[in-house]
Amino acid sequence: MVFCPKYRKAILTGAVVETLNGLLEQICQERNWTILSKELQPDHVHLFVSLPPAIAVADAVKILKGVTARRLFQQIPVLKRHLWNGHLWSPSYSVGTAGNVSAETIRRYIERTEHSKGRH
Repeated sequence: MVFCPKYRKAILTGAVVETLNGLLEQICQERNWTILSKELQPDHVHLFVSLPPAIAVADAVKILKGVTARRLFQQIPVLKRHLWNGHLWSPSYSVGTAGNVSAETIRRYIERTEHSKGRH
C-alpha cells in the first residue's frame, strides 16, 4: 500500500518519521499483521504487509492511517501547523496484491524504487 500526507507535503522527516515508523510496527504487531517491507519517504509511505484473509484491505488502510494520524498529532502537536484542517493523510491511497508474484520480488521492487529516488 502507498499513502501520502495531505497535499503531498514532505513532512515525514526527523522525529515525525521516527515516530511513524514505530507506530506502524506497533499497530501491525498488535494485530498480527506482518510487515514484509517498509519505505518511509518525506512525502509518502510504501508498506508491504501480509494481512489475514478476514481483514479487508480498506479496513487495514483505515486503521493504519487513522491510528497513526491521531497518535502523531498527540505526540508531535506542531505537526498540525503544517497541515490545514488537521488532516495528516490524503484521503486516497494505492493498494496492490501480490497474486502470483513472490513477496521477495515485491520487496526488491519497493527497495529498488525508493533507493533510486535518493532515499535519506
